[in-house]
Amino acid sequence: MEQVSLWHRLDMVARGLAPLAITFLLMLATVLPTRAPDIAPVMPALVLTAVYYWAIFRPDLLPLWLAFVLGVLHDLLTGAPLGLGAAVLLTAYFAVATQRRFFAHATFAMLWVGFVLVAAMALTVEWVFGSLLQLRLIDPLETLLRYAATIAAYPCLAWLFGRAQQAFLR
Repeated sequence: MEQVSLWHRLDMVARGLAPLAITFLLMLATVLPTRAPDIAPVMPALVLTAVYYWAIFRPDLLPLWLAFVLGVLHDLLTGAPLGLGAAVLLTAYFAVATQRRFFAHATFAMLWVGFVLVAAMALTVEWVFGSLLQLRLIDPLETLLRYAATIAAYPCLAWLFGRAQQAFLR
């Protein structure tokens, strides 16, 4: 039996961490300070997009518990009520997990339609629980603009995730 070299093992581990690394980099991109502070409330939910994609195509590399951890970390980085990001990402993950067999063989258009529905659910959860936790009604227009930006960003991000999957996860 052939022994696997240390470098080969490290390469496999690094490749397996690609979905997490990409998702984490997108998270950092959403929390970096910008010169336009008014854009923060309507930034696309990039982490949600990543969790949706990887939950369909590589749930072994981005399992449910990791989506939870990413959500909590996102809350810590953004100052959102603790648990809100986890609720959003778990909502998306559960929605995808129940329909994974369908999504795994769907066309891009069907994946996008699925994302439109999942993002609507997830951002509605964010709006409702965010309003409850902050004891004030969050402006629904901000949530709608965030939703529009999120679904508009999906094609570019899905292309990026697909290329990463081809390059790193052969």
